[in-house]
Amino acid sequence: MRWYPWLRPAFEQLIGQYQAGRAHHALLMHALPGMGDDALIYAICRWLMCEQPDGHKSCGHCRGCQLMQAGTHPDYHQVVVEKGKSSLGVDPIRHVTEKLYSRSGRGGARIVWIPDAECLTESAANALLKTLEEPPENCWFFLGCREPARLLITLRSRCLYWYLSPPDEHYAQAWLARENPQDPLQLQTALRLSMGAPGAALTLLQPENWKRRAGLWVKVQDALQQQDLLLLAGQLNDDHVVESLHWISTLLLDALKMQRGAVSWLTNADARDLIQQLCSMMPESVIQAVLHHLFQCREQLRDVPGLNRELMLTELLLRWEQWMRPGATLPAAYF
Repeated sequence: MRWYPWLRPAFEQLIGQYQAGRAHHALLMHALPGMGDDALIYAICRWLMCEQPDGHKSCGHCRGCQLMQAGTHPDYHQVVVEKGKSSLGVDPIRHVTEKLYSRSGRGGARIVWIPDAECLTESAANALLKTLEEPPENCWFFLGCREPARLLITLRSRCLYWYLSPPDEHYAQAWLARENPQDPLQLQTALRLSMGAPGAALTLLQPENWKRRAGLWVKVQDALQQQDLLLLAGQLNDDHVVESLHWISTLLLDALKMQRGAVSWLTNADARDLIQQLCSMMPESVIQAVLHHLFQCREQLRDVPGLNRELMLTELLLRWEQWMRPGATLPAAYF
């Protein structure tokens, strides 16, 4: 698990709360993918489990630290979604809460870490809620999430909300340049495509991922030139469809920015020619209509299992092509 330098201020501030006896028993950590929130939570857990902490540091030598390093601490419970499932049911929550009400294995803190709290079913969230309302002594709960709005509001209200904000773009870009020296324009683009999360940007810059993005842009350009958007279907219809649709949405949003003169805020700063092509072929109303339908398609493909991906992509591309034709009738909201 990798530690990132931008985690240090949040770590020190949170540990200071534990040292002062003012820490909340349940912490809801909201972070973008690639921000390193799992490493931050693990470091806090290490400190809580350490029997001889040295300031903000865990000693690394006591029995508690050794068990945490080995992943066998009896009082550290990580509740994750089972492989092949998309939700976290009530049984794992009941199982871990039963352990909390029994005697501590080491006589110290007991910790529950749920990295994907938004995957909790309603019954699981309600079961956890009961424990958060009356937690056992010296028990600490950590909930990770990407979209807090997907959590029950009653569950959110029982937690201390903490947003792990991305670092300043110049700082993040300098860090990226040290990790993966490339053209500054590419670094900036990767960072903005990752919504400012440096770890995610570093992953995006890996050759196989960057090449896949470049291949998608070639297909988009060909489809626009031939006025046949269905040429994109084969490129999109794979397991990376959600990410690919996200990339296309940023390209369309960049076209809106360019049309309004906000070129300094382009996400895909390395694809200005393609953005200009979109601007010349699609008025603002058409871009907005396509974006709305694209967002709906992406959300459904991400969250609803068992959908016919090929059929949904075909419908999206046909509508896009239809709305680009002169005199095409747009949905009422985009006239």
